[in-house]
Amino acid sequence: QEHYGGLKGLTMAWIGDGNNVLQSFMVSAAKLGMHLRIATPRGFEPDLRITKITEQNSKEYGTKLLLTTDPLEAADGANVLVTDTWISMGQEEEKKERLKAFQGYQITMQTAKSAASNWTFLHCLPRKPEEVDDEVFYSPQSLVFQEAENRKWTI
Repeated sequence: QEHYGGLKGLTMAWIGDGNNVLQSFMVSAAKLGMHLRIATPRGFEPDLRITKITEQNSKEYGTKLLLTTDPLEAADGANVLVTDTWISMGQEEEKKERLKAFQGYQITMQTAKSAASNWTFLHCLPRKPEEVDDEVFYSPQSLVFQEAENRKWTI
């Protein structure tokens, strides 16, 4: 909102794990007027109950929802590219399996080529290089440090 002047009509692309951060976006995006495009590997989708709520919210608020396994399809036309850790606390023993499952989900400038011309990047930190490469993470389009500063005031 701070960057774009408003959220209504923006498209957010989540590329990564169907975790708690994604599920928070899912239950709020439509209420804020945002379209949501989600790419997760098979077996790492968000909770089905949350997906049903999100589908209902999208219908009620007139927004679009896409669920796919293709990161470039999710990024297509997106204003905001978002990811998070692929290995959350308590999932360390799954690291090898998860890294294999998430191959091709790293956000790169190639991913960004599918996005809208005014794309930005968010990550709630800490970030691992397999999730997003340095070129995107440190690019002028990356808002991760402003995001972290804003988060400081809500914690």
